[in-house]
Amino acid sequence: MDDDRTTAGTQRRYEIAEDVLRGNIEAGILPPGLVLLEGPIAEILQISRAPVQRALQALEAEGLIHRFAGRGFLVGAPGSAIEPNRTEIKSLGLIVPRHADEALQSRSSWERIYNTVEADVAGCVIFGQYRIIEMELANHFNVSRTVVRDVLTRLRERGLVRKNQSSHWIAGPLTAQTVKDHFALRRMLEPPAIRLGAGAIDQARLEALLARLRQAEGGSGGDFLREVEAVQADFIECCVLAAPNERLRDLVRNNLLPVTATERLLRRLGLPGDPAIITELRLIVELLQRGATDAAVSMMDTHLEASLNRTIAQMKIVAIIPRPGATAAYLTPVLD
Repeated sequence: MDDDRTTAGTQRRYEIAEDVLRGNIEAGILPPGLVLLEGPIAEILQISRAPVQRALQALEAEGLIHRFAGRGFLVGAPGSAIEPNRTEIKSLGLIVPRHADEALQSRSSWERIYNTVEADVAGCVIFGQYRIIEMELANHFNVSRTVVRDVLTRLRERGLVRKNQSSHWIAGPLTAQTVKDHFALRRMLEPPAIRLGAGAIDQARLEALLARLRQAEGGSGGDFLREVEAVQADFIECCVLAAPNERLRDLVRNNLLPVTATERLLRRLGLPGDPAIITELRLIVELLQRGATDAAVSMMDTHLEASLNRTIAQMKIVAIIPRPGATAAYLTPVLD
């Protein structure tokens, strides 16, 4: 299912977001040098980050914004040597035309509850198996069954829920074997994707990514954890998804959804991040920058093996944590 698709003859959400941002840049509300981040923009527009990301990529292609060594984009044409302006975008009074706001909100009912449902589900699947009853979920959030099905469909795409033989929605259990299976697929898909796309990687973007990785090395705490998630996503987009094979890119993206959900779950449970992740990615990027494709592919395989071992080790820690005493009312434990 395409999160950005709308009815025939209407704009997709990323196109609306693109128009809103373009209008505010041209009006001077978003000044040159302003740092644009997906999260705050998504909050203002009340949509998910995916359409915002596509909107920013389109504006980058137009030359209205550009990447830099830090996180996000800078307003202004590339090469203009603008100093980053980290003013909070919410304080600038972003103008969202009424028709755009109405169009966005009419298409994003599921998004208003998605993050909460994902957090509820992700917070319990590592402890066992739970059933989700559509009507109870709808009543819990006071939304329609259509909205509930949209949410559950997206959770299924991310590997957090499934339907059993009785067509009941089931969340979990998230097991070590599940994680191993997804990482086995990662090792089949991602190193060959790097080899295939090495010649097509955007060198300016690769340099910006390398600068960001070097800056992130040695970080710690909550900011480090958030940066790890963001920089891993940038690495995948820049280095793995440069492969000129659309089907391969789709396979990589789809397999990564449950992996990302698992990593996010472990972070929510308070498990520490490992700085080695950043170092491993930095080595891969440096090798790609030097044109050492074979070495980069080998390092990527080593990184995936180490990532699997880290994830399994963290799951063993979680295994000794007692099952939560209370879960969301719409989640019913399935007893063994």
